[in-house]
Amino acid sequence: MGELGWQAWVTVGVVLVTLVALVREITRPDLIFVGSLGLLLLTGVLSPEQAFAGFANPAVLTIAALFVVAAGVQQTEALGFLDGVLFPRSRRLSLVLPRLMAPTAGLSAFLNNTPIVAMLIPRVQQWADRTGIPASKVLIPLSYAAILGGTITLIGTSTNLVVSGLLQAEGYDGLGLFDLTWIGLPATALVVVYFALVGHRLLPDRGGAEQVFKDGLDRCLFEFRVTDRSSLIGCTVEEAGLRNLGDAFLVHVRRGDRIIPVTPDETFRRGDVLLFTGTAQALDRLLERPGLERLVPPVQEHEYKTLPLFEAVVASTSNLVGKSLKEVAFRDHYGGVVLGIYRKDARVEGPLGRTPIQPGDLLIVEAGNGFDRRWNARRDEFYLVAPRREEGRKPQRGKAPLALAVLFGMVGVAALGWLPLATAALAAALAMILLRCLHGADAREAVNLQVLVVIAAALGIGKAVEVSGLAAALAGGIAVLAGSLGPLAVLLVLYVATNVLTEMVTNNAAAALMVPVATYTAQHLGIDPKALALVVAIAASASFITPIGYQTNLMVMAAGRYRFNDYLKAGLPVSLIVMGIALSVIYVLWIA
Repeated sequence: MGELGWQAWVTVGVVLVTLVALVREITRPDLIFVGSLGLLLLTGVLSPEQAFAGFANPAVLTIAALFVVAAGVQQTEALGFLDGVLFPRSRRLSLVLPRLMAPTAGLSAFLNNTPIVAMLIPRVQQWADRTGIPASKVLIPLSYAAILGGTITLIGTSTNLVVSGLLQAEGYDGLGLFDLTWIGLPATALVVVYFALVGHRLLPDRGGAEQVFKDGLDRCLFEFRVTDRSSLIGCTVEEAGLRNLGDAFLVHVRRGDRIIPVTPDETFRRGDVLLFTGTAQALDRLLERPGLERLVPPVQEHEYKTLPLFEAVVASTSNLVGKSLKEVAFRDHYGGVVLGIYRKDARVEGPLGRTPIQPGDLLIVEAGNGFDRRWNARRDEFYLVAPRREEGRKPQRGKAPLALAVLFGMVGVAALGWLPLATAALAAALAMILLRCLHGADAREAVNLQVLVVIAAALGIGKAVEVSGLAAALAGGIAVLAGSLGPLAVLLVLYVATNVLTEMVTNNAAAALMVPVATYTAQHLGIDPKALALVVAIAASASFITPIGYQTNLMVMAAGRYRFNDYLKAGLPVSLIVMGIALSVIYVLWIA
């Protein structure tokens, strides 16, 4: 790279800083990407028009519209009829996994795979608890099926749309709706067969997912205050009926700065704070008891019953780790109130608001509707947020046929070329709202702005890789490295480089950085740019060997009680299968 100009070296530095920041997750991904884009703008590598062009890219607008379409399908429970297809009565995994994986992949081909996995995890947990099959045997295959389904069509995942948008930005034709099908469909089929015959034997047996919550929620920590006019004032612990609660235990009473050990004869006073440990069901009963109130005020000025409860599993990279709820101002930052903390295999000690949070802690959170949708999209804060009791808007089940008609209409007009995909997606999103399949407020919550900002900023950084001359230099390096071995070696090098990058950071970032390299490599070697763009699209999505490369892997991690090595053990064969299919098909159909 000795002949590179200063712009290319600045870009190298910014890209490296971006990668380190993403790998170490020093802050939110959207802030990292916007900061990096700002550096490229301030140093003059990019003009304002080039830096912000990604925000107007049709791919970003299409992804925003598809969020709304997927939310409409989910809100109407239009796919509820699939439960009978997905969950057989058989306990043989060789039969169970194809029934679960094939329809999941089919849905992911036309809907964003993240909401599909979020929608199916509770159903899989309930089914696993009913049948006695460990959820850890099926949740990784569920995530992998959703990822692979996204490689079947252009709209299956945002990564494909990013690649297509970058191709169009560089003056080439974008990817067709079914260009990826030749690769994604056989790869998905082979992986399903692999899990049915061999792969399930490599998955751990860690018990049913529903039982994980049941076994652990007997050690929740929660606090209540004795109200000013409580009938408990002057009563002893025994007289108040708080000595033998069965599924809960009164740990101590905090009176001012004093911690008072609990005895049957201890008398309650006004303002006493009672610390309980017990089941979540006990929490519900104590909330209904007159004379006791939550130590923290409600999220909204309404009665408690009007707000839902959520179970949120803290990620290892969360801002909460090592800090107390008070230190992070949980209510202001996260939009909810923590009513209880569960820590697996350990008892939580001390006041609720001052207890340092650890990775894997399960928080019982009172919050407004949409808390789960908002925070499930944040892989850096919570592995999974699931509603425990939600009394908000009821599903619009009567609108399910309309939602399906809108979805299939969008796919049809885009496939036939009657409308550009961005136009079809926007029309479908508006139809979901106008037909009242989705409320306007829910539509706003469905659009994940953080994901859109990451993609738009990543497109700007990808533009810097191109205009600075860095992409041309890297393309020349790939050509020198693999050119003497033939086009197949070029495909292999590009695939591996993209795949390693996506396992380290995110799929969309890997795609945005590698597409300019792919197009310059294609120009240098006289290869169809679409062929190398397809390599990048598949490799950027094929994140199977770590839980951090694709957020559906993180979503199933806590529910299935998986460890990092579980993904490596089960996913490495899947990665090799997908790579083999992708390189073979692309070589035969686009290069040979």
